Formats: sequence, C-alpha cells, structure tokens
Amino acid sequence: MALVEIGRFDRQEAFIVQGRLEDEDIPSFVFDAGTSIADGSYLLIPVRVMVDDEDVERARAILDAAA
Repeated sequence: MALVEIGRFDRQEAFIVQGRLEDEDIPSFVFDAGTSIADGSYLLIPVRVMVDDEDVERARAILDAAA
C-alpha cells in the first residue's frame, strides 16, 4: 500500500471529499488538517487527501464527475 495524493483542498472541502470517497468504499486519509490550528493559519494551508495507489483512478473519476 502506497498512499497517493489526489488533491489539495481547503479544510472543510477535504473532509467532504473524504466522505464522498468512503461512500464509494475507497478508504482515504486527510493530511495536514490540524496544521497550525492554534494560530489560525490553517485556513491558508491546503489539506491533502490521500488514497491507496490501487484506488487512484477510481477516486479521480469520482472527483471529476462531481466537478
């Protein structure tokens, strides 16, 4: 299992993307969501959504269809 970044989003959108992927039985991980939350700069830092390399194509197709 190797994790691959499928996109960078604002914090709220990243969790929406994660929920959408999990609805399709694609496990996903949100990285950097808690970065600098204490000083408020988390709003400026993009949050990465990662999936297993075997799920990349399906995950990107789901995101493309939603766009």
